[in-house]
Amino acid sequence: MNSLLAFSEILPFLFEQGFNPQIFVQQLFTNKISTLFGWDVIVAELVLWVFILWEGSRLGMKYLWVYFASSLIGISTGLPLFLLMRQRYLIQNSQ
Repeated sequence: MNSLLAFSEILPFLFEQGFNPQIFVQQLFTNKISTLFGWDVIVAELVLWVFILWEGSRLGMKYLWVYFASSLIGISTGLPLFLLMRQRYLIQNSQ
């Protein structure tokens, strides 16, 4: 559901602006409130990447790049997907 919300915002932007990181960042940091949310998401994304790398490597999970890529859609996509696949991995390897 959260991924749909993210796509509902990013797709119109991409259709209007194309893939233009400069405009994206400019609009993201337009005012104090959007800057607050922008930095919050950036920090959370970095923490998620460290967690994926650390925990995925510790467990020997394969295809970690999938979780990094899915988190670029949104943390609400990448984190649940990684946690789901991590749990499945733990269950499969505990038998």
